[in-house]
Amino acid sequence: MSNAKNKDRVIIFDTTLRDAEQTPGASLALREKVEIAHQLARLNVDVIEAGFPISSDQDFNAVRRIAHEVEGPVICGLSRAIFKDIDRAGEALKDAPNPRIHTFIGTSPLHISMVGKTPAQVLQMAVDAVARAKSHCDDVEFSPMDAARTEPQYLLDVIEATIEAGATTINIPDTVGYAVPDQFGRIIRNICEKVPNVDRAIISVHCHDDLGMATINALEALRNGARQVECTVNGLGERAGNTSLEEVVMAVKTRGDYFDLYTDIKTREIVNTSRLVSRLMGIVVPPNKPIVGANAFAHSSGIHQDGVLKDRENFEIIDPKSVGWEESSIVLTARSGRHALRHRLEELGYHLNQDELNIAYERFVKVADKKKEVYDEDLMAIVEDEIRDFPMRFVLDYLHTVSGTGTVPSATVRIGIDGKNHVQESAWGDGPVDATYRAIKKATDNTNTKVEEYTIRGVTGGAEAMGEVTVNVSCNGRLTRGRGVSTDIIEASAKAFLDALNRLAIQQDNHKEREPTV
Repeated sequence: MSNAKNKDRVIIFDTTLRDAEQTPGASLALREKVEIAHQLARLNVDVIEAGFPISSDQDFNAVRRIAHEVEGPVICGLSRAIFKDIDRAGEALKDAPNPRIHTFIGTSPLHISMVGKTPAQVLQMAVDAVARAKSHCDDVEFSPMDAARTEPQYLLDVIEATIEAGATTINIPDTVGYAVPDQFGRIIRNICEKVPNVDRAIISVHCHDDLGMATINALEALRNGARQVECTVNGLGERAGNTSLEEVVMAVKTRGDYFDLYTDIKTREIVNTSRLVSRLMGIVVPPNKPIVGANAFAHSSGIHQDGVLKDRENFEIIDPKSVGWEESSIVLTARSGRHALRHRLEELGYHLNQDELNIAYERFVKVADKKKEVYDEDLMAIVEDEIRDFPMRFVLDYLHTVSGTGTVPSATVRIGIDGKNHVQESAWGDGPVDATYRAIKKATDNTNTKVEEYTIRGVTGGAEAMGEVTVNVSCNGRLTRGRGVSTDIIEASAKAFLDALNRLAIQQDNHKEREPTV
């Protein structure tokens, strides 16, 4: 059994800001990363993997800021088993109160061949990497990438050597989601029984969901001696995603009789965290997603409804309130003041300064004038649409569209550029949205920009609902997304497109190619 202060406690290592951000189109601005990190701290995760410092200046700055600003969790930076990577991570974490460096190298025959090394050379690189990381901080995690396809004895040798070099956590990644539960459990049990110095490290697992088994593989690993699970909110991540944080946590809690383990997660923050990550990353949670999906606690069958009304436990194994599915007691209308708005936003996880609150309140009043009641989803849409931490190069000053049966759709826009120039252009198109986008392209001189995907949804129900538009756009090989909300869907579409253009403008200055990771 691996060493931990309490062998019944499962350490929750959240990699939403690193692995989940590698989901195509899910990149985050610095402010968004910090906002999620603060919410993860409220959720009480044990470790936050804040980024991959060598990959870009933005990731470096995110790791550094989170490491010094977010209180509570250990803050981790990822690095390959390369000294320049490790030193960059060490620099980002320098003087942080709770730093960890996580370094990795591929150990399967395929990955060893990929880097053109021998097994002995890879083992030595792993040992040297751990020793180098140890010179920056005491808390060092090592991952033999693609461990599930690594030769068993070689895996044991690498683990023993890296623990001897100073690794305090050994993470076993199923990098391509290849393992099945019984096999993965045996890998963990073999490590716990045969590595002679295993009591000096915590055994961790990092599972991918390519075959839909990330969560069950992680749970099987816990049954066989692992005591840390690397996971992401909503199960986001490379390809098919990672182990879902909310599923592992609630499985351990709900089936304590079976696992005889526990976590320190504050489960009432799960839904708030899920919503925040979903909105900032622009990836909608499927309605049937366990724990956090809209239908997770919905009952449509008459028999089920009758049973739940008589006793919730007839058809629910989890109390919805225990994970954050509870209604607000404050009904927000046009008569509500700033105090009520601030109170509800803080309950939703948003902590705004006075200037940001004033901006949000002005937008809130405009929306409230058009709706009988402003719901939580409206508030989240307002905040995410109005509050930015990056420069808005392009701002919508004016929009007018004409469309109808027998009329060629047209749009006229006036765009503020860099807070100085105001450019007005008109265009025709295949519908009012297409005409608007053509006019914006002309006004901003972004004629090469292509809309790859356009989605629209109602933030709330009814004819008065706010609409949220998300667009994925590409330009010269770069891909980003934009988001806009309004009660006018054409305006929401224009805002989403301009948001994407603003993000592309930042990428053109700061973009660096990410390296493949665990």
